[in-house]
Amino acid sequence: MSNKMFSKEEWGTALEGLRDSCRIFVPVKDGDFHSFVPFENGTVPDFDLKNSRLSPKSVVYPQSERMFEYNLDPDDPEANVLKEAPKEYLPQAIVGIRPCDAHAFQIVKLNFDNPEYSDPYWVRRFESTVLVGLGCNEPCSTCFCTSVGGGPFSEKGLDALLFDLGERVLAKGLTEKGDEFLENAEVGKEADESILKEAEGLGSSASDKITTDIPTDRLKEKVVNELFGASFWEDVAFACLNCGTCTYLCPTCWCFDIQDEVMGKQGDRIRNWDSCMFPLFTLEGSGHNPRSNKFQRVRQRFMHKLKYYVDKYDNGVQCSGCGRCVRYCPVNIDIRQVAELMNEYETESA
Repeated sequence: MSNKMFSKEEWGTALEGLRDSCRIFVPVKDGDFHSFVPFENGTVPDFDLKNSRLSPKSVVYPQSERMFEYNLDPDDPEANVLKEAPKEYLPQAIVGIRPCDAHAFQIVKLNFDNPEYSDPYWVRRFESTVLVGLGCNEPCSTCFCTSVGGGPFSEKGLDALLFDLGERVLAKGLTEKGDEFLENAEVGKEADESILKEAEGLGSSASDKITTDIPTDRLKEKVVNELFGASFWEDVAFACLNCGTCTYLCPTCWCFDIQDEVMGKQGDRIRNWDSCMFPLFTLEGSGHNPRSNKFQRVRQRFMHKLKYYVDKYDNGVQCSGCGRCVRYCPVNIDIRQVAELMNEYETESA
């Protein structure tokens, strides 16, 4: 695997050259926050960030996506026939993705690509994407990636990993896709052993800066129905506004709804992100809603991430420790505290 060294100026030049081989998404400062946007003429990447407000999951899994199209013209012999909407799966790269967000793709992959079924849109777009990570020199106080199978410089799910060494950038290839991406860079040079040791030390010191964790070691042994009926759910949900901020910011939330939209005689079938926190999410055609109460929806979110996922996949929790839901929840509901309640829960005596 290749290890290339760049000055900051060379790295910018390299990215501009790499645009010829694929579409590149980079973090850009947008007001007080950062967002991942296509790297085009005039775009100014900003790799001096804690993390983006929204994860770049939308590059692979768009917030709204046309699946099929149809027409309602009674004179057309193909009226009411669903046809797959045109799509492109061109090579693309997300440069500057944090390791927690790359780890999140691996968590989500179990839902969209498994032995039972495969989502062709997600899979083809994911397979055409190169993930170039950016290690976290200074993790946020709300980060807890090290306790859910990741780390500030974790290589899990990445094709290449960047180390910010001040005036220099080390790019470490991790897969064939990552090596090919870096080899297309027209500048930079092979990193020597001293640079690799410096990068290794940076990764170790960053992990030591994460002082918060999330207890998960006993979740697997809990009885689902007992945890479901625990008395603490009303207290956990008391302040919740059901705004959906936590689910829309979460890189591992995958819920969606499919709707038809018609204008005139033309129709589209569209998949949109949805949220288990919304009252309409489980509203049935009959008018019945199995989660009509707020605490039921809050319970569903945490049970799904911290229990149902654990039981089904036996692959850790459905969380990559990015801390977005902790930072941005308007009423300060903290998944770390809820995880502790669930992890330490003992059956209440009658």
